Amino acid sequence: MWLRSGCPLVASRDEHGRGQETRKSCAILQTAINCAPMPELDPDIQVKFAIYEITAETGSVPNSSQVARKINIEENEVLAAFRRLHAKRLLLPEPSDPHRIRMAPPFSGVPTKFPVEANGKHYYANCVWDAYGIAAALHCDVISRASDGYTGEPLTLEAKNGEPVLKSYVAHFGVPAAHWWDNLIFT
Repeated sequence: MWLRSGCPLVASRDEHGRGQETRKSCAILQTAINCAPMPELDPDIQVKFAIYEITAETGSVPNSSQVARKINIEENEVLAAFRRLHAKRLLLPEPSDPHRIRMAPPFSGVPTKFPVEANGKHYYANCVWDAYGIAAALHCDVISRASDGYTGEPLTLEAKNGEPVLKSYVAHFGVPAAHWWDNLIFT
């Protein structure tokens, strides 16, 4: 899902009743979000949107109670949505505390070696790949003062005008992408 900070996405239904995500103008969408509940949306979509809206607005991945307050549903419903979204590989709850989100790709719910500065806020990416993903998700320029996972050497990753700033870095993924979700924290 792509987000523009301060301009979240909205879900709607097409002529066949299928859900679809579209970006609306900020003024129109902000009025809709602030003035009217969206009961027609699937609870999982509401929870997913709330997670990314809160993260974009605050720089922090929310917990289940913050999501419940944002969309005015019971926390146990949010936890059930977390489980379903995890089954769909859309987020990873914290293994020791299902009320917390460890990963809502590209955002990390815990500090990592990939801090990202964007829109005057500080985020954490899960990996080098997700550092660039935050630029894509927020549609803005970003800078990440990261470190090489092997040597600890400092790395500066940047994206400007929708493109990565090219550097002579090489990324190595020790686990094939098809197996990342086998142990996502390790990967």
